[in-house]
Amino acid sequence: MPTPLVVSDVAKSFTMHLRDGIRLPVVANVSFSIKAGECAVLGGPSGAGKSSILKMVYGNYAVDGGQIIIPYRDRLVDVATADPRTMLGIRRDMIGYVSQFLRTVPRVSALDVVAEPLVARGTDRNDARDKAASLLGGLNLPERLWSLPPATFSGGEQQRVNIARGFITDHPILLLDEPTASLDARNREVVVSMIRQKKAAGVAMLGIFHDEDVREAVADRIIDVTAFSVSGEAAA
Repeated sequence: MPTPLVVSDVAKSFTMHLRDGIRLPVVANVSFSIKAGECAVLGGPSGAGKSSILKMVYGNYAVDGGQIIIPYRDRLVDVATADPRTMLGIRRDMIGYVSQFLRTVPRVSALDVVAEPLVARGTDRNDARDKAASLLGGLNLPERLWSLPPATFSGGEQQRVNIARGFITDHPILLLDEPTASLDARNREVVVSMIRQKKAAGVAMLGIFHDEDVREAVADRIIDVTAFSVSGEAAA
């Protein structure tokens, strides 16, 4: 799987229904590919469309035009037109995602939140919990917090749970939306090391990093989103 992600001529706009259906174009002609073992970073100012591109690749945002091609079950699938069941399978098996915000089921422990993506793929729950514990320990989250629901944690603690959850699987593609934004210097270095390990394992990564030091440490190349941006009015 030398090139697991190909984005071709993708366009996105938002319709403002509370403003008489005004259409705000965000990006157009978005085209790039990510190779296995490469970390590409979306660059550009706030409002250029970086997060919109990431969310289209993950299937959270609909696409106005173009294709987002990944291999799935011995065929090429266009994320832009895939049906919901196929998208669930793609997220389970092909695309991992670390968002800026942790969204979890209330009262589920941090350990089980992190372990869940492995359990969903058929891993024994105890084995998944062991791997989750290893990741949380590596991210310096105190063991006394592992049995507690992450909703009670600080922003930085929640983000470490989020990172562990996103990194626990061996998805061929990993999307990173500001994974180090809430972290201190010590844990930023841990995440940089984790990204390097994923690169060495052949994972194709696409990320957004406003932290310049982290970006320089992990990026193999920068994709300038201003080349695709058609409006500064919509949120990135």
